Amino acid sequence: MLQHKIIAENLTIHFEDYCALRSVNLAIVEREILAIIGPARSGKTTFLRTLNRLNDLDHTFRMQGRILLNDKSIYDPDVDVAVLRRKLGMVYAVPVPLPRSIYENLAFGPRLAGVRGRSRLAELAEQSLQAAFLWDEVKDRLNESALNLSGGQQQRLCLARVLALEPEVLLLDEPCSGLDPISTRKIEEALQVLKTRYTIVIVTNNTKQAARSSDRTAFFLSGELVEYARTEELFERARDKRTEDYITGRFG
Repeated sequence: MLQHKIIAENLTIHFEDYCALRSVNLAIVEREILAIIGPARSGKTTFLRTLNRLNDLDHTFRMQGRILLNDKSIYDPDVDVAVLRRKLGMVYAVPVPLPRSIYENLAFGPRLAGVRGRSRLAELAEQSLQAAFLWDEVKDRLNESALNLSGGQQQRLCLARVLALEPEVLLLDEPCSGLDPISTRKIEEALQVLKTRYTIVIVTNNTKQAARSSDRTAFFLSGELVEYARTEELFERARDKRTEDYITGRFG
């Protein structure tokens, strides 16, 4: 029986007079990879940022409907937003490592969350680098500046930095958009291993990446969830012509 980690119910999002999402209903399955695809301004990133309440930072943001994490509304009064954002860690399209050592990039977040033991911080750093497929490349360079890493390595470091906070969900906003094919492959390989422990939601403009990397795919268009299905079904037997047109390159 499928376990749903996150459920969006009748989710409608406005920024001032602009409707970014309209009546979205979507249940995200635990320990799977969900790819969200669609052209620009389809609502993909808005949906992703709503899951961990990053859109709250925009004073024009208005939401109707509900988002449940583990069957509990993320807007319940007793929800600590800082804790919520650690549970649903975000990796962005452009890697932004801290201008500190590789090790300090990984220890910074756990320290803020209350982890103090040196051995525990070292353990978290190694575990997260291993999970991000980066440990073997940097294990002898932990005291070097993270800014010395290549772009692909910086992106995997940012993924490791999120993992060091021991989240429940990984939210990735076009994490491979600026990467070469080899770095992209390493990120995708890491995600296949990570989904055994985490629920993963990835926004991507690369339909081929969605097809090869995800368990389920959601197609958004103009703020509407057009279609949501198992990935092979959506790509081989799309029910909506708009979905078929998008994944075959007729628009977008």
